[in-house]
Formats: sequence, C-alpha cells, structure tokens
Amino acid sequence: MIISISEQFRLVIFSLIAGIITGVLFDSYRLIRGFSSVNKIITFIEDTLFWIFTAVVVFIFLLYTNYAYIGAYVYMCIAIGIYLYIKLLSHIFIKSQYKVLGILGKVLRISRNLILYPFQVIVYSIKRKNKGNYKK
Repeated sequence: MIISISEQFRLVIFSLIAGIITGVLFDSYRLIRGFSSVNKIITFIEDTLFWIFTAVVVFIFLLYTNYAYIGAYVYMCIAIGIYLYIKLLSHIFIKSQYKVLGILGKVLRISRNLILYPFQVIVYSIKRKNKGNYKK
C-alpha cells in the first residue's frame, strides 16, 4: 500500500497523540488505583482490564484518524509518544489532578455540610428537648 508523504506525516502525528492518550490514561489509572497494591490477583485483574480498555480506546482513536493502519512505525511512534508524555508531561498532569481532586473534595465537603446543617440543628434541638424531659 503506497501512502503519500502527507498521509505518513499525519499517521506519525496521530500515532504520537495515541501514545500521549495512553500516557494520560495510565496516569489516571494510577491515581484511581492508588500506589499501594492490595492483592496481587485483584491488581492483575485491574491491570488487565485497564490495558484492554486502553487498547480499545487507542484502536478507536486510530480508526477515526488514520483508518486503523497499524504498521511497525505506528507502534514505534506510540511508544515514543508514551515516553515523551511520561518524561515531559506526567508530573504536571499528576500535580494538576491532585489539585483538582483536592478542590473537588473541599467543594463536596462544604456542600455536604451546608446540606446537612439544617438537619443537624433539628436533631440537636430534639435531643436537647428530650434530654430536658428525662430529668423531670
């Protein structure tokens, strides 16, 4: 199959992007799973499911961008994309995700407290009234 230079360039660019997508998915998976391993069997199952999911996502991405043409240099460019992402962008992504998760956690805690506060006041006032009734 003869491919023009412009199509080959597109293929390389989209393969590098597929590698970066794989790196982002890997970092997201590491944040979700955590850095400690609980059980080797569960970890193996999680890892297997992650790589199956990642393979499907990358295949669909390549299917839409370059008709899923998979040559040896496509695999090489995906590997280079993963390497570049991990060396250049991974620490920035992880730091930003921790900040986003921290802010989201604060917002959820504050929202929970604002929603539950009226109920806590009612429960407190009922307990206080009942406590006074038992003393008599």
